[in-house]
Amino acid sequence: MNLTRLPSHSKDLRKGRVSERGRAYHLCASLADNRPLFADFQLGREVVHAMRALHECGDVESLAFVVMPTHLHWLIVLTGECGLDQVMQSVKGGSARRINQRLGRTGTLWEDGYFDHALRNDEDLRAVARYIVGNPLRAGLVRHVGDYPLWDAKWL
Repeated sequence: MNLTRLPSHSKDLRKGRVSERGRAYHLCASLADNRPLFADFQLGREVVHAMRALHECGDVESLAFVVMPTHLHWLIVLTGECGLDQVMQSVKGGSARRINQRLGRTGTLWEDGYFDHALRNDEDLRAVARYIVGNPLRAGLVRHVGDYPLWDAKWL
């Protein structure tokens, strides 16, 4: 069986992407090698730290997130001058530097690109947040959402 990795088309995801201040976005980014690094709570907290920094400086309003073992889901509203690419570059770059330092390694941590979905005005933010924080439950990692340590939502 040939397990050769197909060429990445992650750059294609950026074609036509628009960042609108005041719009809510569901973002998702994955680790490059799909290793469950964030099963280590301390490594997952580095991602949370990077997200919170953007929230605290006013670039985004963080509505909900979950850091899964191999990827991140994040519901935000763009509130500052940064666009989606800058927001994700900051989270991925900042967390990668700190995680690589903790692990004593160098190199790529995150997959190139990311998924984004701009929410329409009629989409229920709380329903999207429930979907996001419910990921560990659906993945069978916990029996109750509250048992998973790497999540938060504005409404809880």
